Amino acid sequence: MLRADKLPGLFTERSAGAAVAGLRVLATFAAVTLLQSCAVGPNFKRPEAPRTDRYTAEPMPAQTVESGTPESIPPHGLAGAPAAGAATPAGTAQEFRDGAELPARWWELFQSAKLNALVQQALRSSPDVSAAQAALREARENVLAQKGSYYPSLDAKGEGVRQKVSGVQFGLPGVDSIYTLYNANVNVSYTLDLWGGVRREVEGAAAQAEYQSFQLEGTYLSLAANVVTAAIQAASLQAQLTATRDIIDADRQQLEVIKLQFDLGGASRSDLLSQQTLLAQESANLAPLQKQLDQNRNLLAVLVGQLPSEPLDAQFALSDLQLPKDLPVSLPSALVEQRPDVRAQEALLHRASAQIGVATANMLPQLTLSGSYGGTSTELGDVLKRSSNVWSFGAGITQPIFRGGALRHQRRAAIAAYDQAAAQYRGTVLTAFRNVADALRALDADAQEMQAQIEAERTAAANLELSRDQYKAGAISYLTLLTAQRSYQQTRIALLQAQAARYADTAALFQALGGGWWNRTQAGDSQ
Repeated sequence: MLRADKLPGLFTERSAGAAVAGLRVLATFAAVTLLQSCAVGPNFKRPEAPRTDRYTAEPMPAQTVESGTPESIPPHGLAGAPAAGAATPAGTAQEFRDGAELPARWWELFQSAKLNALVQQALRSSPDVSAAQAALREARENVLAQKGSYYPSLDAKGEGVRQKVSGVQFGLPGVDSIYTLYNANVNVSYTLDLWGGVRREVEGAAAQAEYQSFQLEGTYLSLAANVVTAAIQAASLQAQLTATRDIIDADRQQLEVIKLQFDLGGASRSDLLSQQTLLAQESANLAPLQKQLDQNRNLLAVLVGQLPSEPLDAQFALSDLQLPKDLPVSLPSALVEQRPDVRAQEALLHRASAQIGVATANMLPQLTLSGSYGGTSTELGDVLKRSSNVWSFGAGITQPIFRGGALRHQRRAAIAAYDQAAAQYRGTVLTAFRNVADALRALDADAQEMQAQIEAERTAAANLELSRDQYKAGAISYLTLLTAQRSYQQTRIALLQAQAARYADTAALFQALGGGWWNRTQAGDSQ
């Protein structure tokens, strides 16, 4: 049997020193090469902002139309209804402040403690926020993992093998050896980033993390805007329900008067049936409004992370909100910096640019350095002894020659992906500018509509009051009175809808401008 202790020593003190020196040279050469090598592929350059000084085709007025709150006239006799022309918080003019900063907590501009609490609850509890935060953590960890490619890989390995060796292969027939061989070594391998492919991979991973960070900002913005819009809609629907019930009560009172007149011969059966029909029609409007309100409250519950069966802490009325008078409007040149969706799309464009470099580097020679240091022995206790040491180091180069055109087409695919991302970026920018333009136009139109609806409600209420007096005096027919009633009912509901639209479009402007997230850290604010 061959014995390991009879074998000559394979590793001396001088050879050990040479191995260590070789590994140091390996590491030094790798570091120098990394610093001196260039990165193939395009260096990403941020797209320029559109060159425009306004959002709309024609310059917007400095402020919206003054809706006004006309002088109150005496109450018109509807049970529980406000006086016509009563002051409304949605009736003031709004001034556009070009270049002014939008606060991070823009919803606080509506000056509603209930609304502020609901938005904060949503930002804390929404599963959409939790999912976006987790996606950002994942992307950041992937960046750190990708940076590991900057360094050599170092692995420790140990094994024990029981084997039989025949002496025939050594020219010694009949001499066999059975023994156990133990190995323990450390292997190091490093592929030099000669062409910057690894750095482009890290660059792409960092761009993906940046994309996820802006996706999170977009989630914050969309969630806050959805909560504000849903709260405004809930307040509007509740007000419409209240107004409809008031109208029904007034119609019911009028029906009692007509019944009495019919019994006394002062009204026709046609008048009685017409009033009954009107009352039934108004009553039928309650169910759809209640359905919308219930569905809206269910939406609010889900937005704040609750089950629809759980009660909401806040019930909203339009009177709880104040219309922001000063509207910060970012300069067009700053919009691409402030919109989370534009910044997210820019990050995807950056990632696509980096992938071109990765695909290019894969077509070029790859130089790999490797080394090993360890011990081999037939006795486990001798593996780490100097006499059992073995080492090696070397270098290898790989140049792709033929891959069936795969590498060339992969690079072309990366270029096409970049072109796609660039087109999507331009589309996102155009959408961002359109959103702001739409919101500005909507606010100006809302103010004009509000002004018209206030006037319409005031005159309709006055006409209804006058028509009732004339009908009681027998000066007009019931049909004329019925027309006045319907006119007032329509204008009152339309006024409530106009108020809600003005609040909602104000929130839409804040959302279209990006939501002020860039001021959060400056103000010491946080979600």
